[in-house]
Formats: sequence, structure tokens, C-alpha cells
Amino acid sequence: MPPAAATNLGYTPPDGGWGWVVVFSAFISIGFSYAFPKSLTIYFKEIQEYFAVSYSQIAWVSSVMLASMYAGGPVSSILVNRYGSRPVVMVGGAMVCTAMVLASFGTTIIHLYLCIGVIGGFGLAFNLQPALTIIGTYFQVKRPLANGLAMTGSPVVLFTLAPLNQFLFDCFGWRGSFLILGSIVLNCCVAGALMRPVNKSAKPKPKIEAPDCNGSAAEEAATVASSALSANLLTEENPNESRSQGCVHKFIDASLFRHRGFLIYLIGNVVMFFGFFAPVVFLAPYAKHQGFDEYSAAFLLSIFALVDMFIRPATGLIGNTKWIRPRIQYFFSFAVSYNGVCHLLCPLASGYNGLVIYAVFFGLAFGMVSALLFEVLMDLVGAKRFSSAVGLVTIIECGPVLLGPPLSGALVDIFGDYKYMYYACGVFMLVPGIFFFIMHYYNYKKLDEEQRQSAAVEMRTCDEVEQLKKSQEDKKAHETDG
Repeated sequence: MPPAAATNLGYTPPDGGWGWVVVFSAFISIGFSYAFPKSLTIYFKEIQEYFAVSYSQIAWVSSVMLASMYAGGPVSSILVNRYGSRPVVMVGGAMVCTAMVLASFGTTIIHLYLCIGVIGGFGLAFNLQPALTIIGTYFQVKRPLANGLAMTGSPVVLFTLAPLNQFLFDCFGWRGSFLILGSIVLNCCVAGALMRPVNKSAKPKPKIEAPDCNGSAAEEAATVASSALSANLLTEENPNESRSQGCVHKFIDASLFRHRGFLIYLIGNVVMFFGFFAPVVFLAPYAKHQGFDEYSAAFLLSIFALVDMFIRPATGLIGNTKWIRPRIQYFFSFAVSYNGVCHLLCPLASGYNGLVIYAVFFGLAFGMVSALLFEVLMDLVGAKRFSSAVGLVTIIECGPVLLGPPLSGALVDIFGDYKYMYYACGVFMLVPGIFFFIMHYYNYKKLDEEQRQSAAVEMRTCDEVEQLKKSQEDKKAHETDG
């Protein structure tokens, strides 16, 4: 298995038991986090007419909500590191509920930006990161499967909320629907209550090795000793600076910016997210542009969500196999590249049947990336550093998430055709996919070299211990003879 970072937890993850209840609660929490902003688009037409605003102005409600969800990542990570996942998720559910209740009394579009976009977005951030983090504490061997099942919550909740929102809209209008949605999203508080902290009393099983030649233990002890010595020296030289650095490291793990795998993941994802959400947002409008009716256009989204719903757990199962798990980064690289190819070929699809085929293949591609998105980050940095890593990643990704759909829409406005938007999104996905293939090949090669060097150091340490032991025995024997 590639980096061993994920295994150094100090306890043995149960890989089951209450962990499956935690996966179910994460399924609910993650589902609302990703599906809620998309499902609210059903109310946009009436809200647009009510406030007399343009389509672009009303579309910013979902964009601001998604961007706030990503921007709130570091705050959520800090709270998770300090208080654990359970209370953070419960607070997040209460925040989204409050945001929807306040939005139902809105009198201006700015009111909706602040309530739904900012308050609701931060509430979703408090649902997303803790749910992703706690899975890594309960699972190690079955972690790709657990992450795949949890990420399935997004298409399932979207598939459920879409017809429910239409029913609520027909019966109660957008104000009444927002009040009801506020009560529905309180289910996130129930999900948070199920996120019981893992029992860390179970210690890892000791490796069966000769006690005198346990090079890894000797190396770890030497590392701890040298770290403690350097920390003491640093404190003696500049205690105030050491204390401030310790406080910063407690909240934000800035050393991740020196982590090779993390930087590869971050650079590729920043480019990828410029073209990740836009094809979903513009799928139905593209079908209407082709001359198909509203119900046929909406049915394409249903097909997409249905395929996405089944491919995510299937991706988790495949990623957990002995053939894929050791090199899961290549699997993720393939999924990203596959997305790009789908978007580049989309304008070639003719007729409604062509769009249905595109929706199926796009659902497969989107679901594969979504199921692997956070698993590969955890694989790179380890479960102990995952909370800090996902917080840093989401705050940086909020820019592409916010700007991606508007930039893609600008291409449609400029050229009057959707095909250039799909070409651009295809390039934004294909380029990072190729980048991931190349850089992860380099990363795996470097990891193998470092592992061989570590094994050589371990053998050399073992030989030195044996020689020292032998010399001490010879000296003792010589003293006895004398």
C-alpha cells in the first residue's frame, strides 16, 4: 500500500461495527451538503419574478452557498480537531435550518444571499468536513468502500429532494417550502448525534520481529528523541516564537504545503473544479437549447442522478480491491480524464438519444470522481492529517467552485452556443487528469525509493546493533578471562 501515513493512528480502527452507523450518518450529512444547493434551483423562477431580478442574479444564490461551503472548510476543520465531529455536525444542521427559516421572510435578493448563501453555506461546511473526517477514524482496510457509500448520499438526496421540492412548491410556494425545508434539514442534527467518537483504547497489534533488530522502532524512537531535542532547543532560543508556531500548527497544519502528494492533489483539483460543476448546471438548459421540452430536459438530470447513485458504491468496491487499492491514485486520474473526454464528445451527440447516452456516461464519470475525491486525499496525507488537509483544500477550491459556472455561462453568452462551454470544461478536466497520471507516477516512484532507503537504514541499524552487542559480549568475556 502506498504511503503508510494512514496507518499510524495509535489504535486499531474497527473497520465495521458502529462504523457502519457512522457511514449512514455521513451519508445523510454529505447528501444534504452537496444536494441542497442544487435542489433549490426549482424555486429560482418564482423568486426571480418576485424580486424582479435577472437569471444571473438569482443563480448566484447557489454559487454563493457552494462557495461558502468550501470557504468554511478550515473553520470546520479547526472545530473538528478541537471538539470532534458530533457537535460540529449538529451545529451545522441547526445553522442551515436557521438560514432557511430566515430566508422565508426575505424581502430582497441580498437577504437570500446572506441567509441561504452565507449562513446556509457555512452550515453545510459544518456538515461536510466532519462527516468525511470521522470515516477515516473508523475505517482503514475498508475505507474506500465506506467513503464510496457515504458519498452516495449526494445523488440519493438530490434524487429525493427534486420531486419533493416540486411538490412543496406547488402546495406552499417558495416561502412555505423554505420553512418546511428548514425542518427537514434538521435531520443532519440526528445524523450528527449518531457520530459517536471511535474507541481508541484498542492498541495496534505489535509486529512479530526480533526485538534487537526492530529498525522501524529504533528509527521512530530516534525521530521522537530528535524532535523533542530540537523542540527544547527552539524553546530555549525563542520561547515566544515556538509558542506561536505551536498555536498555529494546532489549528492549521501548514507543513502540508511541503507534502509532495498534497501539492499534487491541490494543483490538479484547482484546475479541475473550473470544469467540474458547470456541465451539471447547464445540462438541462443545453437540452432546451436543442429544442427539447422542459420535462425531457429535466429527465436527463434524473438519468444522471440515477447512474451517479449506483456508480459511487461500485467505485468504492472497486477501489477497495487488492489490484486497485495500492495504486488508487491512478484510478482517480482515470476518472478525471474520463470526465474530460465525456465533455469533449458531448457536442457530437445528436438528438435526444445522444443526450441520454451522454447523461449516462457523464453520470458514471461524475460518480467515480465524487466517490474517490476525498479517499485519495486521505490516502496521500493519512487519516490523522486529513481534517486539516480537507480544510486547506476546500478554502482554496472555493474560488474555482464560485467562478466555474459563471465563466462557463459567459462562453455561452459570447458564442451563443453551448458546445464551446463543453469544450472548455472538457479541457479543464482532461488536463488535470493527465497531470495526475504523470505526477502520481513520479510520486509512487519516489515513495518506492524512500521505502528502499528506509529498509536499507533499518538493516544497517540492525547490523550496528548486532555488532555493538557482539563487541560488548566479547569485552565481557575478555574481562572474565582476565
